[in-house]
Amino acid sequence: MKIFNLGALVVLVLVTLLVILSLEVEAQSCRPSGKIRGIRPPPGQCNQENDSDCCVQGKLYTTYKCSPSVSSNTKATLTLNSFQKGGDGGGPSECDNQYHSDDTPVVALSTGWYKGGGRCHNHIIISANGRSVKAMVVDECDSTMGCDEDHDYQPPCPNNIVDASKAVWKALGVPEDNWGNLDITWTDA
Repeated sequence: MKIFNLGALVVLVLVTLLVILSLEVEAQSCRPSGKIRGIRPPPGQCNQENDSDCCVQGKLYTTYKCSPSVSSNTKATLTLNSFQKGGDGGGPSECDNQYHSDDTPVVALSTGWYKGGGRCHNHIIISANGRSVKAMVVDECDSTMGCDEDHDYQPPCPNNIVDASKAVWKALGVPEDNWGNLDITWTDA
């Protein structure tokens, strides 16, 4: 009888572990949270510095409230952004309501990674092109909203974006004619 109970206990433990693992995998996934319809920006209202996209009238854009899980080697796409006044980043940075020089290594993170400001003024390490650079988080690359005045009439960010100043691109040694989109990894510093 004790052997049967031991066998049942082992099966129960294995089933429990399987359920826990499946819930953990589910928690790590990040699915779209909705869509927004693009509107045509008023004339001169979408800053296309650094080849930024402007919303297209009627196009549906996917939104996210989450980002992939952060690890010691989080995969992401590095994009180029100006955090200076008048730059394509729009208004002042979310973390401190300030503008930042393009010569300073600063970034905006997709909504899920931004954590509602929880990473503000923290540093991350970005690796690509055989180099690494430390940059400070100063802004959110909004994955939940876009195509409006507050977002410079640009679409919502994908959920895996590290939007970086020119200083980050320079530190990574990326030739200027290749700036714009780059596969990277990052982690909290």
